[in-house]
Amino acid sequence: MHHTPPAPLAPRPRLPSPLQRVDDDRFGRHGVELSLKRDDLIHPDLPGNKYRKLVLNLREAADAGHDTLLTFGGAYSNHLRATAAAGRLLGLATVGVVRGDELAGRPLNPSLARCAADGMRLHFVDRSTYRSKAEPGTLAALQHETGCRDAYVIPEGGSNPLAVRGCTALGEELRGHTDVAAVACGTGGTLAGLAAGLGPDLRALGIPVLKGGFLGDDIATLQRRTFGEPTANWRLDERFHWGGYARTPPELIAFAEDFEYRHEPSTGLLVEHLYVAKLLYALTVLCEEGVFRPGTRLTAVITGTRDTPAPPPSGR
Repeated sequence: MHHTPPAPLAPRPRLPSPLQRVDDDRFGRHGVELSLKRDDLIHPDLPGNKYRKLVLNLREAADAGHDTLLTFGGAYSNHLRATAAAGRLLGLATVGVVRGDELAGRPLNPSLARCAADGMRLHFVDRSTYRSKAEPGTLAALQHETGCRDAYVIPEGGSNPLAVRGCTALGEELRGHTDVAAVACGTGGTLAGLAAGLGPDLRALGIPVLKGGFLGDDIATLQRRTFGEPTANWRLDERFHWGGYARTPPELIAFAEDFEYRHEPSTGLLVEHLYVAKLLYALTVLCEEGVFRPGTRLTAVITGTRDTPAPPPSGR
């Protein structure tokens, strides 16, 4: 292990990220004021929650003298892409353990091709191994197989206490500007930090993009590991996963295109389909259901844009 700290990120991250008010009659007619928290604009290579979740992990890796990052993800993982980009920018080697050994030997999809172009070494494992990746024996075997015994290990999705602490800044930036902040959830680290940063008087809402019903326990555990106990100001609505991760039925794509048509001229937002479209769709439905009181300042956290590779649309 060498002990040379990585160079600072270039370009410098744009913080706090912009907050854009949008006029949308689907919210306005219920007396709800919608704003977009443009975390997708923080850094061109590390957009959104990826920068916030990685920044303290990268600092910790450098301070401990690691020259290699080892992390995990699926075939379309934005986290893998962000870690690969961070490695390129900071001069760190990166290894990505990818779920699905059937992918080995096939042409890389655009997301994994970007990882490889940024220097990430990809290591494909079968799904049962991937499920047990956090168990000490499995992790040690993976470190041995990849020759990365001294690597700094970042969990799937980047969600660990350092990532949660990095995301508290998101909530802190929104204090005084919002009543409810909503974010699409994969592994839950962003919501865990967002809720803590908002403080007890403001509410955080998570929209899971995966089926399963397990995320609430995971978020409470992350908050307990980070802060000692869970905060009481967040909740999940699990109805809007559209069949599961990477499921993007035509109705969802049509919604995303319509949202862009309405607001891209004033915001420049291209609606990312796997997370952001599900979040925005959920908020329009919840508004129609009367979940938000008239006068509510509602913020949608935009964690990525459509310029990221996405799987082709699939049915429910």
